[in-house]
Amino acid sequence: MRGSPQKPQYDINFDLVGISLMTGTSTEGYGIADRFRKLGVPVVLGGIHVTLLPKEAQQHADCIVRGFAETSWPGLLHDLKKGNLKSEYYEEVEDLSVLPFPRRDLQKTLSYMIPNTVMITRGCRGSCNFCSVPAANYGFKKRPVEDVIEEIRRISTKKIAISDVHLTDDVNYAKELFTAMIPLKKEWGALASTRVASDPELLELMQKSGCKYLLLGFESVNSFSLEKINKGFNRVGAYRVVIDTLHRYGITIQGCFIFGFDEDGPEVFQYTIDTINDLGIDIPRYALFTPYPGTEAYKRMKKNGQLLHRDWSYYDTQHVVIRPKNLTPLQLDKGLLYAYKNTFKVIPSLRRSMNSGGSAAVTFIGNLAYKHYIHRLSRDKDRFPLYISPDLLNRTASG
Repeated sequence: MRGSPQKPQYDINFDLVGISLMTGTSTEGYGIADRFRKLGVPVVLGGIHVTLLPKEAQQHADCIVRGFAETSWPGLLHDLKKGNLKSEYYEEVEDLSVLPFPRRDLQKTLSYMIPNTVMITRGCRGSCNFCSVPAANYGFKKRPVEDVIEEIRRISTKKIAISDVHLTDDVNYAKELFTAMIPLKKEWGALASTRVASDPELLELMQKSGCKYLLLGFESVNSFSLEKINKGFNRVGAYRVVIDTLHRYGITIQGCFIFGFDEDGPEVFQYTIDTINDLGIDIPRYALFTPYPGTEAYKRMKKNGQLLHRDWSYYDTQHVVIRPKNLTPLQLDKGLLYAYKNTFKVIPSLRRSMNSGGSAAVTFIGNLAYKHYIHRLSRDKDRFPLYISPDLLNRTASG
C-alpha cells in the first residue's frame, strides 16, 4: 500500500535534488534524501511536513524551504550557483499576483490521474483541529481573478480540477470567479464545505461555470464529534438538504467520513454505511482520524497518551495511529475494512449511481474504483508497526 510508484534515479549526477513532503510520505522522502546526500548531491526539502517540523527535516537536508516556495526558489537557485546555499528559506507571499503560471509543458501528463489542476486560493479560514492547514498558519489568500482565468484558458482539456482546500471560503470572490469562468465552458470539480448548499446564487453560478463534482467533508454522523473538531457548522440533520440541493444543480458529491473519534463506538461503522445509503451520497470515502503533527488534535492526543507511535509512514489516513476512547486500534482497523467492503458492494453502488446528482456512468465508475481499492487495502498486511504490542492494539484509551 505504501511507497512511490516511480523509483529515484541515483545514477545521474544531479546539481540539486528537491523533494516535497507530506507527513505520510516524509519517511520515504527522508530515505531518498539521505541516499542522495551520501552521493554528494545537495538536497532541499519542502512541503507541508517540513513547514510543520522544520528541525526534523533539517536532519535530512542541506536546506529546507518553509511555506510556499515560488518567491524563495529563484533566490535559492542563485545561492546554489554561487556556492552559498543557506540552510533555510522562507518568504511570506501576500500578493498572489506575483506567482508565475505553471510550466505544464514540463509535466508528464500520464503520470497523474488528474493532470490539469489549478490553484486559485491558498489556505483556509477554518479551524478544524485535525487539519494541517490551520496548523501551518498559511492564512487565506486569493489570486487575482484575471490571472486564474488566463491560466484556465491556456489549458487545452475541457475538464479541470481545482486543488484548493476550500474554494468558496470567500463567497463574494467565488461568485466573481465563477461568473468569469462561464465563457470558458470548462467542466470542473473542487473541495467545498456543506455550507455551499445554502446560497442559491452561488450554486447557480457554479452550475453555469461548469461545476460537476464536489468533495464535501461531512466527517461524521455524530454531532458531538463534529463539535469536538470545530466543525459544528456541519449539521447532521441537514445533510439530506445539502445532498438534495446539490443534486438539483447536477453536482456529483463525494462525501468524506472519518472513523476514530473518541465518541465512536463499534456501532459507528454500520450506522455510517446505513446513513450514506439512506442519504444517497454518490461516492462515499472513508478515512481514519489522523492527528498530524502541529495540529491541536495531535497535541491533545499526545498529552492524553492516545498516540500509538510517531512513524510518519503510517500517517496516511488509512492506517490506525491512535487509540480512541471507545474502540481498540484493532477494532478501528477492522471497522474501516468492513465499511469499505460493505459500502461498495455492487447493488448499493448501482443504487447510488442511478440516483446520482450528475452522470450515473461517472458515479458508477467512481464506485468501481473504490471497489478496486478495497482489494488493495485488503492485501495490505502492514497495518501496524511490528514493535506495537498486541496488548496495546486490543486496548481502548479509556482502559
